[in-house]
Amino acid sequence: MKKTSILPSLLLLFTSLVISCQPAAEIKEADVTRIITTLAADDMEGRRMFSPGIEKASEFIQGEFKAAGLEYVDGLTSYEQKFDMYTITPKSVSVTLNGQPVAEEYAAVSVNNEKLEISSIDEVEVIVVNADGNLRGAISQARGMKGKALILADPSHQVMFERYRGSLSGGNHVMALDKKAFVLILTSITDVSSLSVSVENDVKTESLSNVVGKISGKRANEVVLFSAHYDHLGIRGTKGDTIFNGANDDASGTTAVITLAKYFKDMGTQPERTILFAAFTAEEGGGYGSKYFSRQLNPDEIVAMFNIEMIGKPAVSGPNTAWVTGFDKSSFGELLQKAVKGTEYEFYADPYPDQNLFYRSDNATLARLGVPAHSISTTPIDVDKDYHKASDEVSTLDLAHMTNTIKAIAAAATGMISGEDTPTRVDPANVN
Repeated sequence: MKKTSILPSLLLLFTSLVISCQPAAEIKEADVTRIITTLAADDMEGRRMFSPGIEKASEFIQGEFKAAGLEYVDGLTSYEQKFDMYTITPKSVSVTLNGQPVAEEYAAVSVNNEKLEISSIDEVEVIVVNADGNLRGAISQARGMKGKALILADPSHQVMFERYRGSLSGGNHVMALDKKAFVLILTSITDVSSLSVSVENDVKTESLSNVVGKISGKRANEVVLFSAHYDHLGIRGTKGDTIFNGANDDASGTTAVITLAKYFKDMGTQPERTILFAAFTAEEGGGYGSKYFSRQLNPDEIVAMFNIEMIGKPAVSGPNTAWVTGFDKSSFGELLQKAVKGTEYEFYADPYPDQNLFYRSDNATLARLGVPAHSISTTPIDVDKDYHKASDEVSTLDLAHMTNTIKAIAAAATGMISGEDTPTRVDPANVN
């Protein structure tokens, strides 16, 4: 009698059952709706940095990353990437120029420490901004210096001066205390013989956190990054709707990151390249979350950064189209176009170059390090009536469009994740 083994057949049956039980990778509008509705709910209080609302949002995102099955990023024991910030609030400011006291309304000081004492003009670099000069550029120059600066701004710059003075007098947030400082004075004086400055600040230490997770690829040192910022503007005003929910900006992008994490994890196979998912904090406050994140890794290992920003409303070119900031700074956008060629989706260059959008989101931080880092968006920002308004609610969004955009991003990223496509690097010299 011939013996027949049934083991191979059983193994085949078992394997088929396991495969059939694995969740299918799918991006569903129901998931998109659930996530963005939670993130943009009133009980998140507008997700302002240092608020209970942003802590609640962080916990929610961490729970979604856990449910998706993401791994912790190397060096972390949770999905939280915590860091400290210093909130600096002026207590007293005294400025004397050429022996004469400068009135409070004509002086502003930026100090990244508890105290500042200047007793001689030799301690500072003097920057004169004439009537036809660039005050914004002078302030950028001063902020980039290692020491102290004195900026003398012609009275014709009063409007912009008052904007900066209002910002500085309301306090400042920094990631590290240092000895850098600048003094800004609105004056017609250009020849300085003496300077005296005395400043005292309150310094408060507070924590913020990005939320990060990953899917390890076969190539550990080649990473495709999906990111968005989950903070917004919080509660403002006292009348009417005071909660700035930030549904489009940028709960929509954060929803995409969460949905893409689940989608790529549900693929069930190890990707060729490692996939990193990051929800950044404090983008609205100065991009501090992405700045800290960028210092925790080797930027040369980031092959591409898909920064997703405001995808809740259809673009002017149609519901299945999205645009890419900084299109000419790498081949990233061209690779997206190639990846979706012949499909219903389309990617194209940012149609609002005058808005300077490449520099107005977290991608710019990584781009300055050479990463092909670009933001993908769909919102007609030049006419959007809800941008940075309390009216930025889920009810104003097109969730079917948003779901399709996430699907388009998933499809466009396939070649980069598989290792078939690699965008050219951004030249940091071409990034302001």
